[in-house]
Amino acid sequence: MTRTRVLTLGGTSEARLLAAALERDSTVAVISSLAGRVAEPRLPPGRTRVGGFGGVDGLAGWLVDEQIDLLIDATHPFAATMSIAADSAARRIGVPLLRLSRPEWRAAPADRWHQVDSLREAAQLLPDLGSRVFLTTGRQGLAEFAHLDELWFLVRTIDPPAPPVPRAKELLLGRGPFSEHSERDLMLRYEIEVVVTKNSGGDATAAKLAAARSLGLPVVMVRRPRPPGGVTTVESVDAALEWVAGYQSGRPG
Repeated sequence: MTRTRVLTLGGTSEARLLAAALERDSTVAVISSLAGRVAEPRLPPGRTRVGGFGGVDGLAGWLVDEQIDLLIDATHPFAATMSIAADSAARRIGVPLLRLSRPEWRAAPADRWHQVDSLREAAQLLPDLGSRVFLTTGRQGLAEFAHLDELWFLVRTIDPPAPPVPRAKELLLGRGPFSEHSERDLMLRYEIEVVVTKNSGGDATAAKLAAARSLGLPVVMVRRPRPPGGVTTVESVDAALEWVAGYQSGRPG
């Protein structure tokens, strides 16, 4: 029996769950690709590869060499460069592409969100919102805040960031999931006045939003980049599995 060869892109929790489900399917051969930006990534079951492809040309060539039938982009919602490359490579060689993207966070009535389109815009807002900042945007892009010497930052990342970073700071290494209770205690202990985050969605790090809401703190929320147009997109692993099954049965979704 010829198995359907599927490449999933991304080290997100959704990508791992999808890879685990596909690995259990005897009709599918799944390969998971991780960017390699985290020192100790949580690996999905089955075959994995770590590192970049070398742009659109490299990805397209890899898909051809590995005889990939279906491509699933399950990268982080802010991994815009990889999503654009996946779309371009899939179109070039005619491989069906699916985007698996977790739902965005939505503001509750009691939330005090200030929505912006970039980390630079977030940095511009901060002096008017508070002097003690909980910065949870990841280790990339911290240079946008490095000039704000009048502010103090609690910077939480998975791996240590490279400079430039804010001068007045404390670095906290951690990986979700976090609880609302622990996040609230953290904000109180460090006397946090404003939270900065990206709209990544998902449950692993959503507790900081509930904690900020309970404390009445403002949140600077960076909107997601626009994904490539025309790509079929689903928000759940089950829907992605249905898409794969549809192609196997000759009923592409």
